[in-house]
Amino acid sequence: MNPMVLATLGSMATIGRVLGLILFSIVSGWLLAYASVKSRSFENIYIPLIEVLESVPVFSFFPIVLLFFVIDIGGPLGVELAADFLVFTAVVWNIWMGAYQAFKTVPSEMLEVAENYKMGLIARLKNVYIPFSIPRIATNLLPSFSDGMFYITVSEVFSIGVHTYQTFGIGAVITDFMNEGNYYLVGTSLLILGIFTTVIVFLLREYSNYAVAKYGLDSNLPVSRRGRIRFGNSARLINTLSNAKRLSIYANKIPYRSVKDDDEYYKEDKGRKWLSYVGAVIGFALLSVIIYDAFSIITSVSASTWSYLFSQVPSILVGLGYDYLRVTFITVLAFLLSITAGYYLAIRNTLDRIFIPLIQAFSAFPAPAYFPFLFGFLYGYMSVLGPFKDEFFIILLGFISTFYYVFFSFWMGVKALPSEYWEVMQNYNMSYWTKMRKIILPGTMPYLVAGISSTVNSAWGGLAIGEYWPKIYNNYNLVATHGIMAIIDNATATGNLALASWASFIFGIIVVVYSLLFTRNLMELARKKYIAEEGIYAA
Repeated sequence: MNPMVLATLGSMATIGRVLGLILFSIVSGWLLAYASVKSRSFENIYIPLIEVLESVPVFSFFPIVLLFFVIDIGGPLGVELAADFLVFTAVVWNIWMGAYQAFKTVPSEMLEVAENYKMGLIARLKNVYIPFSIPRIATNLLPSFSDGMFYITVSEVFSIGVHTYQTFGIGAVITDFMNEGNYYLVGTSLLILGIFTTVIVFLLREYSNYAVAKYGLDSNLPVSRRGRIRFGNSARLINTLSNAKRLSIYANKIPYRSVKDDDEYYKEDKGRKWLSYVGAVIGFALLSVIIYDAFSIITSVSASTWSYLFSQVPSILVGLGYDYLRVTFITVLAFLLSITAGYYLAIRNTLDRIFIPLIQAFSAFPAPAYFPFLFGFLYGYMSVLGPFKDEFFIILLGFISTFYYVFFSFWMGVKALPSEYWEVMQNYNMSYWTKMRKIILPGTMPYLVAGISSTVNSAWGGLAIGEYWPKIYNNYNLVATHGIMAIIDNATATGNLALASWASFIFGIIVVVYSLLFTRNLMELARKKYIAEEGIYAA
């Protein structure tokens, strides 16, 4: 087949695979998020679990899981399902987290409307929870698409033991061209893929703007510009009218129920209470499966192996500390980029329409596919860093593979701020730092929490590739001296699956603690104090 046609079909297959799995992630995320807000027991298991699964790099532990698809199912179908599973694990977590974060922060006034109209489960999802979640999910569409594209080289082509399996897609096509040493076709394939990703990014961007415009809680009522706002009069009137107007958008299609429907309402309310019990049962079942699998693994390992693994704990913890420093540095860089360039682009429509698509297209382009060329170009210039040269490239790969989470979350949060807040900032002639400290950062806190959480959890994927990359360019090995990802990668490459699994297990425990102490608490704080949409209801 003509290489150009092959690259075109491969790009279409890969993008179709990623978009289809994103759609499935959205639908399943709505159901799981609703179960989480209705059942504390399910939430306590569900949130730490997705934190762990989002943080642990796809290829560090999923080859074991893929044995089910490749060996038990087998054939082309098994390989395709294995690739789909890997892509799904790359795109799903931040969508699920975004849906949960949106459901968790639905303003209480909207929930009161749902109660007053005696909405059932379907009506609540259709008219309250899902519409409110659409801007948050739209924020995560581009990062999910970017993550799916980031992992194509390890999802469409993967190895189990000495065997290599692949399914049709641009990742497999590029890998074949790389193995043939035909870098011209590699570059051409990347160009074709870039055209497709740019088109998809443009469509997703337009949908994000549409989602914020249609589903964001805002008011079109004008605010008087004659002097400063008088909060005792104009603000109270505007907030009251805004409350009635915006809530009606979510309720105007719900038929009114008379008193004669009370018996049916109580039945629905009783049914909703059962949801908490169902969620608790599901959560307990998941926990039981995890405990049973852990017990089976523990009892199958010999005492000498356990002694060796425990002796490696200090080096694993030191590596984990090094990697958390890298993740913190990457997150701080992404945050600083967001509150400067992200804010500036969000308020400048002309520049926004030029540079945001470029940044989105760049973030959607798979970094592992072009990073060796970038490494080769920068390698000579980075000799001034001396022993920190490899560290620079590890941080660079981690940054370009994850900065867009907090960047686009903050950017979308700024775009979604109700117009009343912009009126306040304009009338009070606030400086940049005053706006940021008093309005922008508090108003975008729910978006920032989701973006920072996803940035922290997803940075590990870039570190896992960057900390152990043999022969990245001209037989040069990019290997980190310290790092838990380097330990896992080295152990996997040398066949020491016991050490790799043990390091992943310790890593998972730390992630659970981080989830409970950081993500959950910040989301609770965002829900209670920093929902910008609720500010328009204050009188």
